[in-house]
Amino acid sequence: MNLIEELRWRGMLQDMMPGTEEQLNKEMTTAYIGFDPTAESLHIGSLVPILLLVHLQKAGHKPLALVGGATGMVGDPSFKAEERKMLDLDTLQKNVAGIKAQLERFLDFNAAKPNAAEMVNNFDWFQHISFLDFIRDTGKHITVNYMMAKDSVKKRIEGDNGMSFTEFTYQLIQGYDFYHLYTAKNCKLQMGGSDQWGNIVTGTELIRRKARGEAFAFTCPLIKKADGTKFGKTEQGTVWLDPKRTSPYSFYQFWLRTTDVDAESYIKIFTFLEQPEVDALIEEHRKDPGQRLLQKRLAKEVTVFIHGEENYNFAVEAASILYNKNTAELLVSLSESDLIEVMDGVPQYEVPRADLEAGKDIVSLLAETGIFPSKSEARKTVQGGGVSVNKIKVPGIDMIVNTSSLLRDKYILLQKGKSYFLVKAV
Repeated sequence: MNLIEELRWRGMLQDMMPGTEEQLNKEMTTAYIGFDPTAESLHIGSLVPILLLVHLQKAGHKPLALVGGATGMVGDPSFKAEERKMLDLDTLQKNVAGIKAQLERFLDFNAAKPNAAEMVNNFDWFQHISFLDFIRDTGKHITVNYMMAKDSVKKRIEGDNGMSFTEFTYQLIQGYDFYHLYTAKNCKLQMGGSDQWGNIVTGTELIRRKARGEAFAFTCPLIKKADGTKFGKTEQGTVWLDPKRTSPYSFYQFWLRTTDVDAESYIKIFTFLEQPEVDALIEEHRKDPGQRLLQKRLAKEVTVFIHGEENYNFAVEAASILYNKNTAELLVSLSESDLIEVMDGVPQYEVPRADLEAGKDIVSLLAETGIFPSKSEARKTVQGGGVSVNKIKVPGIDMIVNTSSLLRDKYILLQKGKSYFLVKAV
């Protein structure tokens, strides 16, 4: 199975220029994808382009990851309703550095290999080009009629907000990136999301007219959920690849909560599992969807790829805190954000911090928070060994709970029987 066949069965291929598959089958081909440095971290919406580069390299071709230090100053207007806020140079450089560090974890940059990955930043060549030089040497090769014909441009111009000249030039700037990489690094292929098709073919047209060369392109579909809602968004916001922004536990949970319909699609797109194994997993999952076999495997594969085996194991263990014994040590190690997410759906109560600073007996704490209707019932359950604090069984009714019992200096997890309650010091 060649690269295009591989991407096609995975559902990662939408538009493709004639001759692209033949070019990839003919020789090792250098190809690139651009990444927009709007933040220090990429998010899971960037996973598909990352995976395209990984598949490309696995197939023996040479990947270039372009970080748009220059185009990030303009902002890609493709199918956006209004102009994006421009970033200053210092912020852009900080974002570029963060994205570079992430991409280097997924691609092989060993220079000894003929298809070693490379990082490029379009600020490196645009900083030396004057405005007059650009419009004279590059702008003359692409007509306004050609640029206006792009759907992404037409929708903005016909909309209420219009389009600034700065945004209008974006496709020409991105097209020049392709031209520069074609002439400087023999890059013959650009890949990207389907919303980038207009910008990408502007690059191939510029190469044809300005360099008298031939270049190729293909795009992948934009990932959507089956219910039509935006992929990569949760109630808590964007799902990031940076563990400081989205913890490995939260990342794992995002994939674990995927619907059955989406899981069948995502297992092909976001993992490297081979077709026979994927088909077998889907068939087995359909026999008993309640086991969520597909979601568990999807969550494992993607979490290990992004965060490693150790963080995946931690995420699985954290998810079992409410169901397994002997997880007290793990509970204490959770960050506040992970603790809140693990306790999602657990009833919450409040207790004055001053009470804990003074020390409060366990029976009074249980009754005054409302977890038990009375002290007598609380006392009886504690004496029967049916109450735990932070996953540790309460030894007796004389136990004093104080601030040393607080998780992250704010929470206490109480358990009576199989029911849990999160108490917050206020």
